[in-house]
Amino acid sequence: MFPSQKYLSLAVALLLLSCQSEMDEQSNNRQATITNASPLTTYLQRVAMVQTVQDNVIDGSSYCTIKLPYTVTVNSQKIAVNTIADYQKVLDNINANTYDDDIVHIDFPVTMVYYNYIEKLIPNEADFNSLIAFWNLYPDLLSKINGLNINYPITINSYNSANQMAGSQSIVSDQAFFNFIKNLKPSEYISLRYPISIVDYNNQTKSITNNLEFENAIKYAIDYCPENNIATLDFAQAITNGSWEIPYFFDDSEKTASYNGYSFVFKNDNTVVATKGATSQTGQWESTVVYGAREVKIEFAAEPLNKLNRNWKLFEFNNSQVRLRDVSSSTDYLYFQKK
Repeated sequence: MFPSQKYLSLAVALLLLSCQSEMDEQSNNRQATITNASPLTTYLQRVAMVQTVQDNVIDGSSYCTIKLPYTVTVNSQKIAVNTIADYQKVLDNINANTYDDDIVHIDFPVTMVYYNYIEKLIPNEADFNSLIAFWNLYPDLLSKINGLNINYPITINSYNSANQMAGSQSIVSDQAFFNFIKNLKPSEYISLRYPISIVDYNNQTKSITNNLEFENAIKYAIDYCPENNIATLDFAQAITNGSWEIPYFFDDSEKTASYNGYSFVFKNDNTVVATKGATSQTGQWESTVVYGAREVKIEFAAEPLNKLNRNWKLFEFNNSQVRLRDVSSSTDYLYFQKK
C-alpha cells in the first residue's frame, strides 16, 4: 500500500471511530468500515430488497410482486387478496380439487413492485405476460435474501473521502436501507453501529455485534431459509459448465485487477485451466463437504494465480455466480461469474 493510501485509510478509520464515539461511548461497538463494493454491503442490500416470493403462485416471478390489494379468480371463484394471509386462500383453492385447471386469473389493472422498490402500473394481461417474460430472461439474477429481518431503526456512520465530510444517518426501513446502499458513492466509507437486532427465519430474535456476525447470519439464511432455495442446483455441474471470470478478489485488500482478462474452465477431471491471451496455466480444483459446509480447493503453481490457492468456503452459487470466502484473522473473498 502506498503511503497516501495508508494515510487515507487511517483518516477514514479515525474519523468514523470519532464520529461513532460521540454517539456511543462503548469502544467495543466500533467496527471495520465497508464501501459500496464490499461483500457485506451487497448482501445487506439484498436483505433489504422487496419481498417477492410470497405471491409466486400468482405472478410466477421472484423479482417482482403484486401490490396489495387486488383480486384474482381461481376455478371460477373470485378471491380478494387484501393481506399476505390471503395468499393461503389462493393455495387452498388450487389444492382443493385435482381435476380443475387451477389457473390464476388476475383482475387488472394492478401495480407491480419490483425487487428494487420501483413500481409500475400493469393495465392488462398482455403487459403482465411481457413483464414476466422479461424477468424470466434473468433466471440467475441474485435476488432477495429471505429469512432475515432487521429491526429498525439502525444507525450508520459515514465518511466521504472526496469532500472529507463525516456524519451519521438513522435508517428506519428496508426501503430506506436499500436506497441508502444504492446511492453510496465509491468515495464513501460506512460503519454500522452495533448492536443490531435481527429476526431469523425461525422467528428468533438475535443481537448482531459486528460485521462478521452479520455476514454469518446472512449465510445462515441463504443456507436454511427454504425461500432462498427454490431451485435445486448441483455445484459440480454448475461450475464445470462454461467458462468463468473473476469479478471480485479480496485478499487483505481488493486485488481484482490482477485477474482481469483471465478465463477459467473447471473440468470434470478436477483440473482447471486459466487462459489469458495466448498463455494458459493448468491447476487443480476440488469440492468437498466438511461438517455440512462445502469447501472448494484451488491450486495453481505460478503467480498471480497461486494467490488464489486455499480451501475456500462456498458462500452461495447459482448457474452464473460462485461466491467463496475464507475466514481466518480477516475475511477474504473470491467470486467467479459466468462469461
